Amino acid sequence: MKVVLFDLDGTLVSTGGAGIRALDRAFKDIFGLERAGEGIRFAGKTDPRIIREIIATKTGRAAQDGELAQIAEAYLKYLPEEVSNRHDYQTLPGIETCIKGLLDRGDILVGLGTGNLERGARIKLEPAGFNPYFSFGGFGSDSEDRPELLKIGLSRATNGSGVKIPPSDALVIGDTILDIDAARKAGMPVAAVTCGHGDPDELKAARPDLLLKDFTEYELILDFLSRIAVKQ
Repeated sequence: MKVVLFDLDGTLVSTGGAGIRALDRAFKDIFGLERAGEGIRFAGKTDPRIIREIIATKTGRAAQDGELAQIAEAYLKYLPEEVSNRHDYQTLPGIETCIKGLLDRGDILVGLGTGNLERGARIKLEPAGFNPYFSFGGFGSDSEDRPELLKIGLSRATNGSGVKIPPSDALVIGDTILDIDAARKAGMPVAAVTCGHGDPDELKAARPDLLLKDFTEYELILDFLSRIAVKQ
């Protein structure tokens, strides 16, 4: 049994910046800040880390007790509206065929490994109809630490299947060098797609175990997983 953990933004879907706008509205409500996310790099980070970074950068102090939860709730309130209002929301090339192809195998479990809060992840996936494909995962609401949330996602796969699955059998797929770094720290192989937020040259230089143009090349994922099985 193998596990594939997908990043979300820039890997499964592109929401056209809906998350940034929802977070800007949350910070406007609570801190009175305009365009709070301006100048902050979002890609590859967990939502709690992004919130901490904005507070530190824009207010000059560390987040205080309760502020992360307060911002998160306001963000989740605005996110459905921002997602539904985006005409440029799109799924990434070949991704649905890829997911269905993996699930059809029967020996591959498909989950999420994303820095999004779980509720936020479900909101972002709803327009694409992808939520039924992902019954488990590791999320930014589980841990601010990317390697740790990947481990949590793998643990949920193990608990749900009743099969002990080692990290070496869990392929992480993302679109940034932070996804690659997190997977390696979690002891998991990693594939990177160059159609998302990451710079293709940076991704190539980071030497992921597998580099994909997009998910129209999903047969390469199946081949990689098969080669893992042969090595064991």
